[in-house]
Amino acid sequence: MVTSDNQGRPLIVVHNLHKTYRVGQTLVPALRGISFEVSRGEFVAVRGPSGSGKSTLMNLIGCLDRPTEGSYWLAGQQVSNLSNKELARVRNRQIGFVFQGFNLLSRANARRNVELPMIYAGLSREQRERRARQALHLVGLGSHMEHKPAQLSGGQQQRVAIARALVNSPELLLADEPTGNLDSRTSVEIMAVLQALNRQGLTIVMVTHESDIAAYTTRQIVLRDGRLVRDEPVAHPRDAREDWGTLVQQSTDTDL
Repeated sequence: MVTSDNQGRPLIVVHNLHKTYRVGQTLVPALRGISFEVSRGEFVAVRGPSGSGKSTLMNLIGCLDRPTEGSYWLAGQQVSNLSNKELARVRNRQIGFVFQGFNLLSRANARRNVELPMIYAGLSREQRERRARQALHLVGLGSHMEHKPAQLSGGQQQRVAIARALVNSPELLLADEPTGNLDSRTSVEIMAVLQALNRQGLTIVMVTHESDIAAYTTRQIVLRDGRLVRDEPVAHPRDAREDWGTLVQQSTDTDL
């Protein structure tokens, strides 16, 4: 949630970010001087064609990699120069991750899957169970806590993954193609969950190649060839909850 102490200060500050990979004897630039800020409470879509630098940018923002040049500040702290141990601490405490693949443990039920990050954080069993239950209720899966992934639909599995990303109360949620493995109706359902979390104050940065999914965010950043080519607010974000209701009604009418 956004607190009064943090209002007005950007959560993310990226300045002149470069990332170059070495492939054999060849240097391949993935990012070429990216700069932008993300305020607390924004819902930002990062778009661009394959090879534009979207995944590289997400890896840097998620503290999974380091820039070749430039600086990255998260919540007022420059994290681009932290040690591996310090980066791991930032990832676990300040950032939640949601991926295209749900990355759930097949033999563990929903509650146990959600508890995993808290085990690494050193929380007690009682704390883990309480937080996991709260997170699953938050994403609408309060009645599915004992279900294993094979007993859940794709949308429900992604909800479990979102709940898992929320249990350590992150300041930032990073979603990398969160609807990539879902059908259109379920994709809208997941966007409704993300919009609800954003309305409660959670800052979300989401990579997507789908323009109709990006339409549910409040701002779009577009990359091409490692450069930022467009950064603009979404004038009228679509309401995923309304769209999902319409899709459900259409499906019901079709079945009649």
